Amino acid sequence: MHSIFDPLVPAGAYDEFVKSAGPASADHRAWTEDDGPLPALFIGHGAPPLLDDPEWMIQLAAWTHQLPKPKSVLIVSAHWEAAPLMLSAPAAGTPLVYDFAGFQPRYYTLTYPTPDASALAAQVHKLMADTQPAHQHPSRGLDHGAWVPLKVMYPLADVPVLQLSIPTQNPARLLSLGERLRPLRESGVLIIGSGFLTHGLPFLTRDDFTAGHVPCWSADFDLWAADALERGDVETLARFRKAPGMPYAHPTADHFLPLFVTLGAAEDPGKPVDTVIDGYWMGLAKRSFKVS
Repeated sequence: MHSIFDPLVPAGAYDEFVKSAGPASADHRAWTEDDGPLPALFIGHGAPPLLDDPEWMIQLAAWTHQLPKPKSVLIVSAHWEAAPLMLSAPAAGTPLVYDFAGFQPRYYTLTYPTPDASALAAQVHKLMADTQPAHQHPSRGLDHGAWVPLKVMYPLADVPVLQLSIPTQNPARLLSLGERLRPLRESGVLIIGSGFLTHGLPFLTRDDFTAGHVPCWSADFDLWAADALERGDVETLARFRKAPGMPYAHPTADHFLPLFVTLGAAEDPGKPVDTVIDGYWMGLAKRSFKVS
């Protein structure tokens, strides 16, 4: 029996999705100043097999079309932790980073040739303090935490994109980074934190993969985070290492850290978030939200 982990045609579900998603994206209304600041998003991105999951693609595409198409995207992915702060290469069509292993060969041939993002790079550089400049990486492209969801959100690859590294695991410093980036929203830049609300891959069982089972550590952490997010309790979220379900929910912090950049980019990080997607994928919480 074929599944998203053993598809008849790898990314075949994406091939079907893009038949309608491409024309819909071409008609997607562009952001204008009259729209006001774009929100900032936190999304669960997953691995390339998400391109074989029609439900996830439909959910993410529907959310995308609730917003105007941005002038550009600045995305922080769990898969690029680098200090000092780094920006991906802005040149049009910079090759992707295939930072995964053990998947079908086709996933390593997928492309996402975005336009030149030099104007966005200049905006980011201008916002960074002299004590924390954003260093321009000369060749690094988007990793799968960026290009997998963006292929669904903007399948025509017609929006300039830059990726920003995670320079620290300190939540307070990441909130501060998000705050510094906040003015970008006023000029039509969509700020995205891309991670996963739970990411205990080493602890998943066969039932989690195939039978829709949700491990208690994943459900406990998700409920804890949902409560804190609904109350706008940033201080509690910053103590995530002591949350229910830990350390199984996040044996490493990388997939939770982008959340703090998103919250920092909010006009008021202490306000409740607007949860758009919830539920579980392979037993992992895919809770995704936006902030104004």
